[in-house]
Amino acid sequence: MASAMFRYDEAMADLVLSACRERLSVDPVPLDFGGLAPSLGAELSGLIGCEGNDAAEVLRLFVERLATAVVSCDSPRFLSFIPAAPTKASLLFDMFVSCSSLNGTSWLEAAGVVVAENQALGVLAKQAGFPEGAGGCFVAGGSAGNLSALMVARDTAALRRGGVAPLRPLVAVSADAHSSVGKALHVLGVGMLTVPVVEHRLTGRALEGVLRDDPRRDDVIGVVATAGTTNAGIVDDLAGVADVAADRGLWFHIDAAYGGAAALFAPSAQEAFVGFERADSFIVDPHKWLFAPFDCAALLYRRPNLAKAVHTQDAQYLEVLHENPGEWNPSDYAFHLTRRARGLPLWFSLAVNGLDAYRDAVEAGLEVARRASERITSAHHVELVRPPGLSIVLLRRPGWTKPDYDTWSSRLLHDQIGFVTPTTWEGETVARFAFLHPDTTIEMVDEILASMAGA
Repeated sequence: MASAMFRYDEAMADLVLSACRERLSVDPVPLDFGGLAPSLGAELSGLIGCEGNDAAEVLRLFVERLATAVVSCDSPRFLSFIPAAPTKASLLFDMFVSCSSLNGTSWLEAAGVVVAENQALGVLAKQAGFPEGAGGCFVAGGSAGNLSALMVARDTAALRRGGVAPLRPLVAVSADAHSSVGKALHVLGVGMLTVPVVEHRLTGRALEGVLRDDPRRDDVIGVVATAGTTNAGIVDDLAGVADVAADRGLWFHIDAAYGGAAALFAPSAQEAFVGFERADSFIVDPHKWLFAPFDCAALLYRRPNLAKAVHTQDAQYLEVLHENPGEWNPSDYAFHLTRRARGLPLWFSLAVNGLDAYRDAVEAGLEVARRASERITSAHHVELVRPPGLSIVLLRRPGWTKPDYDTWSSRLLHDQIGFVTPTTWEGETVARFAFLHPDTTIEMVDEILASMAGA
């Protein structure tokens, strides 16, 4: 019977919770998977059909066969892409959020969720230097956040331009902006005005020059700066860009999906982020360097009333959500409607661990990047490509080509020494460390660097 699916099954609960407890207790988390998986189709063949299966057998299949074909992003040896290192508190509360089927769409449905999420957002806004009254919501990731913020930039352009918006609006970006920015603008039907970068950094001077000389300058309605590029950790000239945006009435959005954690919580990095507090909107991904589970990006607006005017969805069945104007509906601040309470794990972890612990954890990533760069500088077989950008370090092994890096990277993963994938910098294949996990040690870095010497 269908109703059986909705009854509490104590044996199944014990089974899954036991597996969760076992996984949570692993310390340190290993990389787990050591190479490309063969096709797993045979493992799953016939699994889903008209009849169900024993839960213990399905869980065993996942744990023993499928999970072993996944690299653990929360391992301190995971140094590729942008790692993840969710706190135990955030993981446990994410389980509670799922078990409770908590909805985070509106005040009517979930006032308790909204007030807790808004407290977490308020902490982030305050750390950023935003004024009282700033606010926003949690979305699924940086791509969704950028799209939602740029939609507000587009739809409020007339307000900033005396009532007239261009027929074909443009947003100024640098060539090093994250790919999600270009995708968002494409979806919105907004063009890009690419600003030349100075050492991969968008500057106010370069932006002003383009807006002075380009014949399309009158169509520019906003500008996107990056606070920590994914490839190299570079922070744009936020203060200079803010000056130009203010002078020309442009919406100033900061993509801080990765680097925003340092802007908000790392005293040692504050010089790089001067001007951050002047943005009209910004995103930061707690599922990156703020130690929350996946599926959590914070989107914040200086003037959230503008976002509400753009994103509120009107439908007869939704009218009840908007009868009390003072109530805060997360669905009014991004392009989503129904949403899970994805901000609660961060809220719980912030409350349990405190802001000082977050400061120390973010600073740990910066410190190991500094120490790694010193190790590379003193070594004879490797060299720095450029100074570290936040917690990202680019290095090369002179004489190596892409196949050499690929072979080395595969061997590192196979031997469970580290997960370090190559990247491209100015046309050259190089190695890249992305430090994030507070438990990544300089000894792990030494081991990886030593593996490059004998290759």
